[in-house]
Amino acid sequence: MTAADSSFPPDSGPARPLVLGSTSRYRRELLNRLQLPFEIASPQVDEAVRPGEGPRALALRLALEKARAVAARFPGAVVIGSDQVADLDGDAIGKPGTHDRAVEQLRRMRGRSVVFQTAVAVVCEASGFSQVDLAAVRVRFRDLRDDEIEAYLRAERPYDCAGSARSEGLGICLLDSIDSDDPTALIGLPLIRTCRMLRAAGLRLL
Repeated sequence: MTAADSSFPPDSGPARPLVLGSTSRYRRELLNRLQLPFEIASPQVDEAVRPGEGPRALALRLALEKARAVAARFPGAVVIGSDQVADLDGDAIGKPGTHDRAVEQLRRMRGRSVVFQTAVAVVCEASGFSQVDLAAVRVRFRDLRDDEIEAYLRAERPYDCAGSARSEGLGICLLDSIDSDDPTALIGLPLIRTCRMLRAAGLRLL
């Protein structure tokens, strides 16, 4: 889906600077794949869930709010904001922060399907450009033993990952299947959608 949608054709002028509105090391590593120079800025937004807000709506709102917050400080730049929420039957599961909470999350998810809702927004205040989109990744967790959960957490320490799932590392051993049309979305930034939106914002990628 796309909301707050406005696009314009690329012009022949100098490219606008690119800013990643996130301090996530995972998103920084993913964006580096595009071989574009970019700055990093912390969005500093309240990530609390609103009453009645589901995981999908939460991810979309936060991605757009993060992009807009950073764009207000860099009005001439193209700004990327992103957010990921693990969706377990409508319950939003975020970053555990601690070992005990990570254990609790993985025990809840073992043997079940979880949808990782990963939203990305691109905003440029100077041009009036604003798009937000979402890539949903359905993941099936194995029926994990407690000792497997402990071994994984001690090795990876994924306490800054939604749902404690660091699939690009040892976390792949937790899973039975991954279903997605934008494979980097599970890591934290759906690059296929990001590329599409950056092109629409006027950036040349190749």
